[in-house]
Amino acid sequence: MKYFIIVNPTSGHGLGEKSIPQIESSLRESGLDFTLVRTERMWHAAELAEGAACDGYDVIVCASGDGTVNEVINGIMHAKKAGHNGVAFSVLGIGTGNDFAGGTGIPTNLNDGLKALVANKRKTIDIGIVKGGDYPEGRYFGNGIGVGFDAAVGNEAVKVRWARGLPAYLIGVIKTVFLYYSPAHVEIILDDKETINQVSLMISVMNGRRMGGGFKMTPESKPDDGLFDLCIAETASKGRIMMLIPHFLRGSQATQPEVKMRRAKKVSIKSFDKTFPAHADGEFICLEGKELTLELLPLELEIICD
Repeated sequence: MKYFIIVNPTSGHGLGEKSIPQIESSLRESGLDFTLVRTERMWHAAELAEGAACDGYDVIVCASGDGTVNEVINGIMHAKKAGHNGVAFSVLGIGTGNDFAGGTGIPTNLNDGLKALVANKRKTIDIGIVKGGDYPEGRYFGNGIGVGFDAAVGNEAVKVRWARGLPAYLIGVIKTVFLYYSPAHVEIILDDKETINQVSLMISVMNGRRMGGGFKMTPESKPDDGLFDLCIAETASKGRIMMLIPHFLRGSQATQPEVKMRRAKKVSIKSFDKTFPAHADGEFICLEGKELTLELLPLELEIICD
């Protein structure tokens, strides 16, 4: 088998570049036939992944955080839609959150990820596609979509240069609570069967389980069950938002009156008044969106897992 390794050298505040010697040494010792390439710009990883899939590589591996993982998934899916179906995917976790890996059964640290490549245990997972915002033609995602508060938190978390992972997101939460948030009045339609009409603090549409390196948005979610899991929170006061945070860290937010948990294959979100920010796997799909449509694509991507 031929492996194509895509490394984002800036992931994990430079941990990506520092990890390359270990990655190369481990793969050589395991006797794997591989090519390693560094990303150089935004969306480069998607181009590299699509090209590798079209060139007949058997496995594409992303050594990075969740943003680059999302790009690689998009590259693989674009190649698949063009008829190149034989490639599997895995992640070597060196980013700040590693939420896609954590929600799909891929190891979240580099050493275990390298061992998993050699063990070659596989399963097939669902993939989502979202249309709207800056991507009217659609963008694929593996972990989840965040609309509203958590998207704003992510925007603040990336500005924190001295912390990684969950601590950076917690700082982002505090900044967002006190500097921002004026949520939109939205209509959420689930599978054309249920309509939720409310001022929503946050809407998370998940294929995985967590965001922000540790917030358990949908702890019961399974990435291969043919359904999105949704966590929908009504607006709340600043003090109440801070009281809800521990529940999201524990995954017990379903017990709180502001929170609704749902499952669906198709989701539409439309604002009646204000615009909203939204992200896909931590990558912004809009800062001032008004309408999104999401669809789950069952069993679309084979991954190498733990």
